[in-house]
Amino acid sequence: MTTKSTSELKRLEDAARAAWLYYVGKNTQDEIAQKLEVSRQSAQRLVALAVNEGLIQVRLDHPISACMELAEQLKQKYNLIECEIVPSDPAAPDDGIGLAQASAKILERYLKSNTPCTLAFGTGRALKGMVDELPSMHCPQHKIVSLLGNMMRDGSASDFDIVVSMANRVKAKHYPMPLPVIASSEQEKLILHSLFSVKSIFELIKQADATFVGIGQISDNPPLLIDGFIQQQELQQAIDDGAAGEIISWLYNEKGQILQNSINERVVSSPLYPQTDNPVYGIAAGSKKITAIKAALNGRLINSLVTNEFTATQLLASC
Repeated sequence: MTTKSTSELKRLEDAARAAWLYYVGKNTQDEIAQKLEVSRQSAQRLVALAVNEGLIQVRLDHPISACMELAEQLKQKYNLIECEIVPSDPAAPDDGIGLAQASAKILERYLKSNTPCTLAFGTGRALKGMVDELPSMHCPQHKIVSLLGNMMRDGSASDFDIVVSMANRVKAKHYPMPLPVIASSEQEKLILHSLFSVKSIFELIKQADATFVGIGQISDNPPLLIDGFIQQQELQQAIDDGAAGEIISWLYNEKGQILQNSINERVVSSPLYPQTDNPVYGIAAGSKKITAIKAALNGRLINSLVTNEFTATQLLASC
């Protein structure tokens, strides 16, 4: 086996970055040249080198050293089970490009196992992107279960419920939760939780071999408000109560502690299980989500992370 020189390894790293921007980020060669500060001809040669070296398959298959180092630092800082860092587009560090492919690769690893497993899922844009990247598969040995309801306040279906669409793609037995995300009252929530089918789903969730969730920020226009799960006055209440983020609609503070407030009293979602030994993957990136991701890590609401270079750097820089 021929050992590559430092300059050759650096050249391959540059090629991998150029290939990521071209094949995943959908940049033109002119845009790549500008972002990497090289000539257009150099950008073209870097992409060609990535192809010739076999770095390009369905996904970029090159361990970019900077991403690997960031992942290792985050694993040590937050005692993570697993951490995957994707490159950031220098011109758009808040962009989540690449998260879907990286998280789909992790999920595919579980689905390809012959050993039956139970996989639990939240909802949202990040997870929908992950499922959209999955190939068609035949996985009747596995169970996939939803962590929360798939109904909006008015009874309509959520646009970001993924369990049913995923089940159709991978042919696994699935357990959706036909419930509202947030009940109209605590009494209604208790009635819904008393249903035998809901109790059975919650028992499956407790046994999940791996869990995948998005992480929502609490800001002027958070996903909970955009998607119609809470109203403006409820958002203000969450902010006043010290909410730093939300996972499957559970609001938590900057220490990652679930808030004791009137909104959480009506959340119908499965309970969160901090300190679990099984992987709970949080999939999120961007400056608006830094506070929410950090709080979730501090409270061990997640113990594995898929994010990008920019977000990872910010998480390491924060105290």
